[in-house]
Amino acid sequence: MSSVVASVLVVGGGTAGNTLTVLLRRAGVGVDLVEADPDWNVHGSGITLQGNALRVLREAGVWDRVRESGFGFDSVGITAPDGTVLHVQKDVRTGGDDLPATLGMPRPALQRILAEAVRGSGAGVRLGCTVASLDQDDTGVTAHLTDGTSGRYDLVVAADGLNSATRAMAGFPDRPEPTGMGIWRAAVPRPAGVERTDLAYGGPCFIAGYCPTGEDSLYAYLVEPARDRASLDPAGHAAEMRRLAAGYGGAWTAIREHVTDPAQVNYTWFHRLLVEGEWHRGRVVLAGDAAHCCPPTLAQGAAMSLEDVSVLVETLTTAGRDTPLGEVLTAYHRRRAGRVRTVVEASVQLGEWLLNGDREADVPGLMGRTMGVLCELP
Repeated sequence: MSSVVASVLVVGGGTAGNTLTVLLRRAGVGVDLVEADPDWNVHGSGITLQGNALRVLREAGVWDRVRESGFGFDSVGITAPDGTVLHVQKDVRTGGDDLPATLGMPRPALQRILAEAVRGSGAGVRLGCTVASLDQDDTGVTAHLTDGTSGRYDLVVAADGLNSATRAMAGFPDRPEPTGMGIWRAAVPRPAGVERTDLAYGGPCFIAGYCPTGEDSLYAYLVEPARDRASLDPAGHAAEMRRLAAGYGGAWTAIREHVTDPAQVNYTWFHRLLVEGEWHRGRVVLAGDAAHCCPPTLAQGAAMSLEDVSVLVETLTTAGRDTPLGEVLTAYHRRRAGRVRTVVEASVQLGEWLLNGDREADVPGLMGRTMGVLCELP
């Protein structure tokens, strides 16, 4: 397989950066990956992967391991705060009929699978290291790294997340904005009988939800108005999440009992970001959360990032060898912009309806229209 680039620096070793590295290496492109975290981001509670995300992980050759490490299901339930099931709906298989609609798994497990795939691909990997500065011209980019080394590349991909330093370094003015919501997350044992995501709207929080992540594990979350994080003592995180969870019944009774270790409870805000206009500056291009992010109200954040890297590799490897790189990167953005905007705007709208207590909101209609778009190939 040919590519318009022979060497790429991937900045950021999260889900998007790792998957991009593997896909580029499978296409025969030379890749170096740098990740600022010396532990390679093996942190977090759980992650919800919808079918269109799983499709990209299959392209990267890791689907079998992901399937073995996670819990797949095809429906979503709506419950009352007391746990009474109000409605169960078959979920849309956005990745095709041969993949589950949704798979939950521990986020550290996904990271380990992808990190091993990166190592096995033959890519160069530097942990505890990132980009200090970039110098680019018409023929390439010289990346100066924080470990004092430098390298020359045809392309640099900023996959270093929501607060991407590479995005700012390349001259993009866009910055993430909080949406007014915060989320408590914890990984706990899976209660007997929980075999899908259930969501309760109302009670002490906007949303109380959980997603099975394995035969014995589950990822639970509570969404509320954003608080001043500086006022929250990390030592009290578990007690505060238990307090909020006390307003919910059903599976939450068992979940609450296991929220005991404050180190295993995470609190963060929801943000929105959509970089307007082209996603590249010369030979530096954005992917994943560095280009866009949204509240997880549609559980499409990881999927959009994974679709980005799949489309980027496809455009790099299907264009003619003499096609100007700028044209290729413009084509990548053109394929992604509309679809990503649909997801970001729908995800933010769902959150705003909850914040405003809008009882006339057409939630099923918006979700149905959005999922219909996502069933199409990116």
